[in-house]
Amino acid sequence: MVVFHIISTQRSSNLINLIQPNQLINKLKTMKHKLLIFSLLTLMASSVFAKQKVLVFSKTKGWHHASIPVGIKAIMKLGQENNFDVDTTTDATKFTYDNLKQYAAVIWLSTTGDVLNDAQQAEFEKYIQAGGGFAGVHSATDTEYNWPWYGNLVGAYFKSHPRVQQTATLHIVDPNFIATKGLPAEWKRLDEWYNFKWIEDGLHVLITIDEKTYEGGANGDNHPMAWYHTYDGGRAFYTALGHTDESYADPVYLKHLLGGIEYAMGNAK
Repeated sequence: MVVFHIISTQRSSNLINLIQPNQLINKLKTMKHKLLIFSLLTLMASSVFAKQKVLVFSKTKGWHHASIPVGIKAIMKLGQENNFDVDTTTDATKFTYDNLKQYAAVIWLSTTGDVLNDAQQAEFEKYIQAGGGFAGVHSATDTEYNWPWYGNLVGAYFKSHPRVQQTATLHIVDPNFIATKGLPAEWKRLDEWYNFKWIEDGLHVLITIDEKTYEGGANGDNHPMAWYHTYDGGRAFYTALGHTDESYADPVYLKHLLGGIEYAMGNAK
């Protein structure tokens, strides 16, 4: 009978173990199965714990906000602190579905004017329809007036703002949402306060502004400043706040912004 001699050295003595060929084959098969299972578990774990990514898009074709660079830095810092990666671009050619699908959300940071062509618009629509997320900041409502789908996504279109930035009082309408939880019920802050010429019906309003606390309001008692909704298969969050450089060093504002980004990424609790 053919045998394989496997010699193992021990302190006390040398033992010769005789293993039948079929036993060796079975042991190798078992090891192979264990390695396969381990590899699959490792792959699954890496998928579960892989970092999410967001894309910050800040192209402008109208007014260019000076706060965009500090806004980008602040969002990158939020990503580092909250375990998501941040890419940034002003390049509209990045708007292909194959590129966008790697991102949990796309953040339109103070964009203005017509920033995408027809083909790029169609690709972004496809991304949202596939379950993607959108977060619009400040002048994202001063963008793409001739693209009705985008207007419905962002939720409103900009009309005007007071000539000077003023301190005003904001009211938290929904204190339980991820972007407003922990914010003061009456939030006093200085910013550039947008009036809207059109606001979509059915938005879940998070914050309103009290027009009696500043000059130049034009939307009356129900003047929303931040909201969210689901739209065409995806998620959309918008905040009108964030004009000033100081906003992006304000921990209360950053908490609000982070919550909106988390919602857009699909992480709302």
